[in-house]
Amino acid sequence: MSPSPSILILLLLLLFFLPLLASAHSSPPAVCIIGSGIAGSSLSHFLRRYSSPSSSCVPPRILIFERHPVVGGRMATVTIGGETFEAGASILHPKNYHASNFTRLLNLTRRTPPSSESSLSLGIWDAQTNRFLIKTLDVDSNLPSFVQKIVSFANDLYLFFRYGLSLLKMESFVEATVNKFLKYYESLETRPVFETVEEMLQWSGLYNLTTLTLEEELTAAGLCPLLIQELVTVITRINYGQSVSISGLAGAVSLAGSGGGLWSIEGGNYQMASGLINISDVELHLHEEIASISYLGEYYELNSTKGDTYACQVTVIASPLDELNVQFTPPISVPPRKLQHTHATFVRGLLNPVYFGLKGVSEIPDLVATIEDPDLPFTCISILKRHSESEMTYKLFSRNEMSDELLDSLFSVRKETIRIDWGAYPHYEAPEVFAPFILDGRHLYYVNAFENAASTMETSAVAAENVARLILSRFFNKCPLSFSDTISSGSDPEVLLSDL
Repeated sequence: MSPSPSILILLLLLLFFLPLLASAHSSPPAVCIIGSGIAGSSLSHFLRRYSSPSSSCVPPRILIFERHPVVGGRMATVTIGGETFEAGASILHPKNYHASNFTRLLNLTRRTPPSSESSLSLGIWDAQTNRFLIKTLDVDSNLPSFVQKIVSFANDLYLFFRYGLSLLKMESFVEATVNKFLKYYESLETRPVFETVEEMLQWSGLYNLTTLTLEEELTAAGLCPLLIQELVTVITRINYGQSVSISGLAGAVSLAGSGGGLWSIEGGNYQMASGLINISDVELHLHEEIASISYLGEYYELNSTKGDTYACQVTVIASPLDELNVQFTPPISVPPRKLQHTHATFVRGLLNPVYFGLKGVSEIPDLVATIEDPDLPFTCISILKRHSESEMTYKLFSRNEMSDELLDSLFSVRKETIRIDWGAYPHYEAPEVFAPFILDGRHLYYVNAFENAASTMETSAVAAENVARLILSRFFNKCPLSFSDTISSGSDPEVLLSDL
């Protein structure tokens, strides 16, 4: 007896759809990352690094969405007068091991400040008295290096006479904090995966620093009030645009960023992000903003402002939620926080010595810093490059946009001006309250939750590395993971870094 036509049709349909079903079953799950700064690019790198293809699972498909036309987030450059300068995140610490890894892996070139910069003059401006509270010596960079070293030593001696042993106590406080942070580079045998920022900080011994202000921490450490009021305040205002009322951990990170051995990447730090994305097999969607994220049971549906829709099994926010306009369904709940905006103004021209009560431009320090004063219109002014005695390029930081009228009073000559408004970092308060790494208890993650502890390129990479392992352990838990490239505290970091 021959089969009926209906059975034949059913068999044909099965033969047609079975390959499609098998293909759908084996298609890689999608990890969608919102943000292409150091957090998003590091995350894509670590996801790819730690994934091992096998017969039991397929490595994830990684998509990155960036609302701007270029990658890098808060790492960016600016061109003024035909020359390029860092406009956003500018400096890296000698113990920023992830950034060092990325630099070597991508064959980027380190830029270290020339030795002459150690003798650049510092002035702490007090607008109330219309004078410089501190003014260190300057030296012509064309003079022999031993002369520059003598001037640098004289400046150190001058600061020591003003602040005494408090300088050593500050250095000890910073060193102790850095040593605790180094635990995040330990091998995976001793370093767990953290589901919350609090767990991550408690494990390294850094959590208590987020419960008190920097001023309280330094007072307890025995620093004199004058050092806190002047030099420490100057550093926190330059690095975070805030006073010594910031949390102790953010303050310690800020102080570490004023030490020696600092470096950047020749041509721009943003190259770390672009390079990591390039080598991580990422589908990059530039100039595409995600408008909504909806959880639909088996996956998240992402809708962009271009009208496109994406299905993602895992979704990661790698940009401050404060700066995003995303509709979440169901809604998510994170502690409210305020983002600190820093206005970076670049000017090619010449400062006006009369503004500072001086007679000549040569009397103005290379770095004009300020103490806490709500009436001060700027945080600091620094020389980026001397073109001639009558023309230089400056960078100014301020909490509000600097008007043309104000700039005309500050500068006797102003040939070119560029303004950038950065949503730069959280407004730090103690005790800090943290958003979760896992926003919905499922697979919606938030790398920038760690920023309430401290905000730097390296802390973003450290948080991204943890979130990458968190995703792999929770969603891809049946897949073998490859951790051979992690840093072990038991070996020489420089040797391990070269392996990466």
